[in-house]
Amino acid sequence: MTSATDAIDGYLDGLPDAQRVALSALRATIAAAAPDAEEGFSYGTPAFRYRGRPLVSYGAAKQHCSFYPMDPALIEAHRTELTAFDTAKGTIRFSPERPIPAELVMALVRERQAELDR
Repeated sequence: MTSATDAIDGYLDGLPDAQRVALSALRATIAAAAPDAEEGFSYGTPAFRYRGRPLVSYGAAKQHCSFYPMDPALIEAHRTELTAFDTAKGTIRFSPERPIPAELVMALVRERQAELDR
């Protein structure tokens, strides 16, 4: 039986080098911000669950990478910090050459955890 970690490693290994490196760094940042979260998949993309509930996820598309904070209000609350990125209701799109700053990712993950703790 394949573990979630092995499955995510396989997902990342199948990406072009630049996306693999960018998403591996994002994965490590999320894991550092939420050490109690568990890895898995959500809607076909690598994800983290916290206390059994979806925390955040991320993935690769042909022309970009995406970070999904699982709450559109978080994106709106950080609109000023995200002006350099293409955003949609639940998605922050970025390029491997211009990743989301780790401090911002950590803030988003911790705010999402706080929501789930309520």
